[in-house]
Formats: sequence, structure tokens, C-alpha cells
Amino acid sequence: STNSSVFLLADPCQNQGVWTATGCSCQAYLEGDYCQFSSPTIDITPEVGSFVRMTARVTNRLFSEAMGDSSSTAYHGFADEFERTMDQIYQNVSGYHSTKILDLRNGSVVVNYKVLLHPPSEANSNYSLDHKSQELLETLKSVAQPQNCSHTASRGLGRAEGVLERVARRAAIICRKRVPVKFRPFYHPYVIGKGVFCITNCTLNVPGSINCNGG
Repeated sequence: STNSSVFLLADPCQNQGVWTATGCSCQAYLEGDYCQFSSPTIDITPEVGSFVRMTARVTNRLFSEAMGDSSSTAYHGFADEFERTMDQIYQNVSGYHSTKILDLRNGSVVVNYKVLLHPPSEANSNYSLDHKSQELLETLKSVAQPQNCSHTASRGLGRAEGVLERVARRAAIICRKRVPVKFRPFYHPYVIGKGVFCITNCTLNVPGSINCNGG
């Protein structure tokens, strides 16, 4: 009989990459010949979006069952009035675009809505979606005070209680979900132009970046 030996080569791919006839096929957000590096920039703009989620309580309106149905006349009538009012309230907030109601709930009328923003067209390290969230909240509070109830923008709203969802915190959570586990400690969210990205200190062309030489 003839004995033959078979040598199995170890899979060189890292981080769950799969060896193919032409090289390693990497998982999302990984790169390098052996999938040994994570991508320096990960675009999460579609998931974070340039918007802030907020809540307002309208105390001089009574909630009706029909208002819980987004296809009803009652819902659309209230939504149109609310969104026009928010346009007036936020008209002097830089970057403000529009307001979109997400849903209505009982409690006088509790309005969950999002404020759509247009960040600066050029990358600006001083632009912060989190700071913009705070500005929106303070603007809403300022026109919802009892002494300002005759203000055109707040008429019909009653006292509004704004509650915001921190954009920076939401972006950080998305970064952790998108980045491979072993690389998560090195990533943080950052606004570049009109987008939101997960970056590291090795990401080029952002303030404070360093040349990691592929390391």
C-alpha cells in the first residue's frame, strides 16, 4: 500500500473572516488581508439621523380615542396645528428644519415627536447634536412658561414639558452594536458634515487624530 500525507493549512483569517480561493472574506466593518483591522470610519447617519426625539404635554387639549389613530381626521388636525406651532417656536434655532409627530397619547395630550435638523454643511468640531438637543429643550421651555402663554407661538399649547432623548447617547449605543466586540472600547460617535460616524483616534482628518500606521 502507498501512504500519503495530507497537510491542512490553518485558516489565516481573523475576527470570523472566512477563507476563500482569493483571500479572506471579512465581516462588516472589518478590513485588511486577514480581517485584522476594523474600519476607521463607520457611517451610522441613517440610524441616528440628524434629529432629536422629544415629548411635549399639551394641557389645554383633551385626548380622544380617535387621536390615537394616525389615519383619523382628529389626529391629522391636531398634528397640523402642533407642527405649525413648533415651526414658530423653533424658527430661530439654527439648523432647524421641521417637526414630525410620531404618536399621540392620553394625559391631556402627550405628543412624541422628532425635530429634524440640518447640521452645518462643513465639518465643524464645535457642532454637537447633544448641545443642539439642549437648545431645543430650553427653547420649548421658554415659550411654555405661564407668563408667556399669550405668545403667538405658544398659544393653544398650554404648558409644554419637554423631554429629550440624548442624541450622543443614542449614537454611542449604535456604535457599540456596529463595531466588533474587541474593538468597541476604541470607538466613539462624531459628527462630520451632515453625517454621524463611529470613529477612532486613528481616523484621519478629524481633530486629535493620530497616524496609527495600520496598527
